[in-house]
Amino acid sequence: MKGYLSHDFLVEVPAAVVWDVYRGLQLGKLLNQLLRDVIGTVEVVYGDGGVGTILKFTFPPGTSGPSYMKEVFTKIDDEQRLKEGEIFEGGLKDVGFEVYRQSLQIIEKNDQSSIIRSTVEYEIDDELHELASLATTKPMEALNEAVGKYLEQNWDSSNNQ
Repeated sequence: MKGYLSHDFLVEVPAAVVWDVYRGLQLGKLLNQLLRDVIGTVEVVYGDGGVGTILKFTFPPGTSGPSYMKEVFTKIDDEQRLKEGEIFEGGLKDVGFEVYRQSLQIIEKNDQSSIIRSTVEYEIDDELHELASLATTKPMEALNEAVGKYLEQNWDSSNNQ
């Protein structure tokens, strides 16, 4: 069984500014700063933020299910402002998902705003179809909302372009 989920979030910041944060490791630093109690913490296991970089997410205490997950960046496309990662250990891989891929794309709406599109693609054995309801964009939605607010506040105060 295969599935696909998507969520769009509008942010009143130019796409280039948002992409600068989302492209590399700054996003993980902001996650640790803004959402430690909600999503957990992220640490770089390997890499410099490019393709092949491995991150370990440790979920907050009290979170049901696996306590961590590891993700590898599989694609970074500066032209499309697209970043993809695949969970290869922990998280939903441990409960039966064969593939769990997340992506973030920054889409220019106009020169002062952009859309952050979060997607999840997954594959799971047909016999485990009831687990498909565990697939969600909710953590990425929380991240996009927190980072979007952070960028709107900080970009507006430091740039009047």
